[in-house]
Amino acid sequence: MIQLNDFKRQWNDTGADTLAAVNAVGESGWYILGDEVREFEKVLAADWRIFGAVGVSSGLDAIELSLRALGCQPGDKVLTTPISAFATTLAIVKLNAIPVYVDCDRFGLIDLDLCETYLRSRHDVHFFVPVHLYGHSLDLGRLARLRDEFNLRIVEDCAQSIRATFRGAPTGTIGQLAATSFYPTKNLGALGDGGAVLIQSESLAGTVRVLRDYGQSRKYEHNTIGYNSRLDELHAAILRRAHLPRLDAWTARRREIASAYVRNIGHPHIRVPGAPEGSDSCWHLFPIFIKAGEKPAFMAHMRDQGIAVAEHYPIPIFEQRAMGAASHEFAGTCEHARQLCASEVSLPIHPYLTDDEVASVIENCNAWVA
Repeated sequence: MIQLNDFKRQWNDTGADTLAAVNAVGESGWYILGDEVREFEKVLAADWRIFGAVGVSSGLDAIELSLRALGCQPGDKVLTTPISAFATTLAIVKLNAIPVYVDCDRFGLIDLDLCETYLRSRHDVHFFVPVHLYGHSLDLGRLARLRDEFNLRIVEDCAQSIRATFRGAPTGTIGQLAATSFYPTKNLGALGDGGAVLIQSESLAGTVRVLRDYGQSRKYEHNTIGYNSRLDELHAAILRRAHLPRLDAWTARRREIASAYVRNIGHPHIRVPGAPEGSDSCWHLFPIFIKAGEKPAFMAHMRDQGIAVAEHYPIPIFEQRAMGAASHEFAGTCEHARQLCASEVSLPIHPYLTDDEVASVIENCNAWVA
């Protein structure tokens, strides 16, 4: 079976360095918020070309702590997308804030034109959580103009976009804060959960550090109600010593595979959108779109040929049962988002795919009898 992610192959490559990282933490005798976390935060910030980073326990927490640090209060409205991992909305809802859903463009990204139209008609929205979905970068110049014109406090959801750029600028550099995830399937994943807040100023870094550690500014001095959201030393060591040094090669391989798919998949019933103009995607996922009525047959065909495929976000967030008890609003119909959710299929794209496996994915996409 050609896997969506192949962690056994990854272990064969990274296992020795991972075990050395675990051994270093064990020998240090320090397991929580020690040198490994501090060093990883420094390296990650330099790698991402940002001021700083604060390691937390998940991508969800990274978004929630960022919104808290920017002053998001119960009842505040937060512009966001209906297509993403549920965590994007969950962070907003946990603060008793109100997600406001904006429809998506043909690539699945939140439509910044619709955001601008909505913001011009409303003056009560001050927070924005845009998602760089699938590894594609939103138009960062446009995002910056929206930030400045409407005085928005932005938390960029970069859980899928490490190494993605827009005309050379990395994602995560437009919002006052950004959030990323180290969930194992991410392009830079740990061997468990983890995340980080990407910081643009020392004052915000200090606020997030306090929030992640019970709200204490120093041991036993608690100035605010905080969280237990600390990136473990083990994960930090593995990320810094074993995985981050391979990220350039991993990203390059993902881009090679995506390029092959875009060039060579040519089935009339399969829409292959590629990446938006200006976006150098890091290809966390490779989405294709098939008419909803034909999608089950295509997925069954691929699986019969030994190729794992998946659906990512087949239900818009606002249609999730959990949202029945949560306040939320809409900036329009979000009808395009519904269509995209119903038609999306993800093809295998990970750095350990062989050329023969990539060729097999392409061949079997094109051979499908719709």
